Amino acid sequence: MKTKTEARDRRHSRIRKKVSGSSSRPRLSIYRSLKHLYAQLIDDNDKKTLLGLSSKSKEFSKKIAGNVKGAREFGLFFAKMARQKQFENVTFDRGGYIYHGRLKAFAEGAREGGLKF
Repeated sequence: MKTKTEARDRRHSRIRKKVSGSSSRPRLSIYRSLKHLYAQLIDDNDKKTLLGLSSKSKEFSKKIAGNVKGAREFGLFFAKMARQKQFENVTFDRGGYIYHGRLKAFAEGAREGGLKF
């Protein structure tokens, strides 16, 4: 029997076969822990991280993204920072997580902030 982490890793590898990012349309990859969210914009062609933020970063005023409301706020903040670096179109990589709860709230917040995916 697989552990929860191993099952998520398998789902993520299946997703990564189809989803990739470029410099014009980077991949928005997300990781969630129990208390925080981590998001990156990645250019898979050059193998570079273009923007990486977490809900623990100093710029993010809210101290927790461990709930749906905090995740939405972090999504708005991430979109604002991405738009400052002239990134508008992204490819969403849910990281093997089911699209609900905090992940869905982050995605909706990022869309409200101006990211298109």
